[in-house]
Amino acid sequence: MDGSAVEIQVLASINQMTAADWDACACPETADGGRPFDPFTTHRFLRALEQSGSVGPGTGWQPQYLAAYQDGVLIACAPLYAKGHSQGEYVFDHNWAHAYESAGGRYYPKLQVAVPFTPATGRRFLVRPGYEGLGHSALVQGAVQVAEQNQLSSLHITFCTESERAIGEEMQLLVRNGQQYHWLNDDYADFDAFLTSLSSRKRKNIRKERAQAQGFGGTIHAFSGADLRPEHWDAFWTFYQDTGARKWGSPYLTRAFFDLAHQTMADDMTLVLAEREGRYVAGALNFMGRETLFGRYWGCTEHHPCLHFELCYYQAIDLAIAEGMQRVEAGAQGDHKLARGYLPTMTHSLHWLRDPGFSDAVERYLVAERAAIEEEIEVLTDYGPFRKANVEEQE
Repeated sequence: MDGSAVEIQVLASINQMTAADWDACACPETADGGRPFDPFTTHRFLRALEQSGSVGPGTGWQPQYLAAYQDGVLIACAPLYAKGHSQGEYVFDHNWAHAYESAGGRYYPKLQVAVPFTPATGRRFLVRPGYEGLGHSALVQGAVQVAEQNQLSSLHITFCTESERAIGEEMQLLVRNGQQYHWLNDDYADFDAFLTSLSSRKRKNIRKERAQAQGFGGTIHAFSGADLRPEHWDAFWTFYQDTGARKWGSPYLTRAFFDLAHQTMADDMTLVLAEREGRYVAGALNFMGRETLFGRYWGCTEHHPCLHFELCYYQAIDLAIAEGMQRVEAGAQGDHKLARGYLPTMTHSLHWLRDPGFSDAVERYLVAERAAIEEEIEVLTDYGPFRKANVEEQE
């Protein structure tokens, strides 16, 4: 859409934009009353991160939200952060940082367009409908300009959509591919219908795992919306702390985040909890998008065989089928997901490096990495659990 010049602003708080303005760019699809494609770039999610102290001073994630205005109207925005480290990103650049600093450069701080601690694919250039070309261009150029003006080493846009990857590549950003495991809904009527699509051996194994898990001596509950209670979050916080301490050294999210999310996002979440002898012993948190169920966090205080698979993967499939969702994204990494019906799926990120020589070296690396990832996805898909065409199986 043509018109007057676009003004780029860098804002230190999400509260400097109204929820209506931000969400008009982040999730215009909700105008019909439905869910956003994903809840992670909504004003309420980013505000909960900020208000809870999960991002901000001392966290290494300093908000620098990018906002593009034309004639006083917010036409595009992006969740931009100044990063003092590379934790909580899931697109690993530690080797880049080490190489750059070994050569005498200063890698941190850097700029990151991302949803903190959330390896879920979604739009990163949030553009009001009708301003797509202008908005995308303004955000990319604005982010690069902020990095250049502040003499920062780099800009990274992580877990962007495939269409955004194409836009970034046209604007001379470096393209990086990654790989996750996603479950895809082939219009299954129920979990048993999904099982019939698997090879006999994998089908039997999943049935065995579900029976083991559900025989843990308790009951599995799924809570969402008005059914969520503070005591559920008290239990889940214990699980989350244990997992965070083992994986990251300390949890990324604060306790206050879950309280704030409960207030504003209860309908966007389903919390699956395992209860045994009157207390909760394990849990998994899912976020609900319009077409995708996002599995995010898991933890437990008791170990029971296959309970992790049940709460994180099989319950998620059940829920996605019931809700008519197209896919389940089960988070980063985890080759064990393949045997449980989650197939390798390509993810995308974009990168800009200020030093031309360093950029050239990284680009050569990315060409080789992309080829390796494409080959890995092809091989893993072939080893997937689904029945092969024209292969007759014996039960």
